[in-house]
Amino acid sequence: MTTGRKGPRKADADVETEGASGGPSPFSEEELAAVTGPGPADELDEFEAAAIEEDSDGAPDLETSFEKLLSKSRKLSQDRIRTVLESVLFVAERPLSVDELYQATGIERELIAEALNQISGSHRDGISGIVLYEVAGGWQFRTDPHSGEYVRRYLRVKPQRLTRAAVETLAIIAYRQPVTRPELEDIRGVDCGAVLKALIDRKLVKILGKREEVGRPILYGTTREFLEFFALKDLSALPTLREFHELTQEHREIVEKEVRPAPVAAGTVEALSDPGFTKRMEKSEAASEAALEDLEEAMAAADRTQKASSSVLDTPPKPETGAEGPKPE
Repeated sequence: MTTGRKGPRKADADVETEGASGGPSPFSEEELAAVTGPGPADELDEFEAAAIEEDSDGAPDLETSFEKLLSKSRKLSQDRIRTVLESVLFVAERPLSVDELYQATGIERELIAEALNQISGSHRDGISGIVLYEVAGGWQFRTDPHSGEYVRRYLRVKPQRLTRAAVETLAIIAYRQPVTRPELEDIRGVDCGAVLKALIDRKLVKILGKREEVGRPILYGTTREFLEFFALKDLSALPTLREFHELTQEHREIVEKEVRPAPVAAGTVEALSDPGFTKRMEKSEAASEAALEDLEEAMAAADRTQKASSSVLDTPPKPETGAEGPKPE
């Protein structure tokens, strides 16, 4: 016998205790409420959740744990050291220095430095999709720059860009830090308040303190995030003024080549479409070969003349003799 119905169930107060034949039901209201009441999920409401993870020993002894780690790390092979460092660097949210890697793994610093060089050799641009960079005084795994478009599409994020005003302000701060706002505005010639605030919000610039002079202006400098943003090891990795000018000239030449490819391509296509172009090229090639042969013959003749002159100059002079033979002493 079933007590449920195919239609919507009435409220508990309206449930009638009747059987299938219309007579009184053999079940009490309490039994019906137990069957038709809330589901089994509510049966645990009266219990308090138990602790699943429990540290019975209390706080761990970091000194003892590190000593055990040191003894274990001394037995690791060079290949195993590389895999351990790769694992730690992979889960790290920021660049890790050699000291931080030592504190995390217990591996000797010399072995860490050697393994990092080996890892950076195998994980580099154009070879691996994950590249090991030395940035902000530490080491960090990053995606290959050539794959950035695909990674951004998967993550659905836009590339981080800076306005021209932000780049100019940031460059002045990077090269002249610590620098004050009046100094920035004196160099740029415009107000820099809004740009400075935006750079601080993006954590590329920070306040270093105040200068000990009248008015005590605020000093600004770059942050660790600035080094990570531009993939710089430290501030000494910034290009010098000479390198900057050379780089600018190189970029200018690249832009000029990209801006003016059409006339060159059009002229080449027109020349190739000319029926007499091939004949002119053949004649020019034949003339060039003939001129080359004449030049080789001239060089050979000059070589022969030089050798003849050398042989004449190197021959010792013959002794003078009279008609009657050599004079007696």
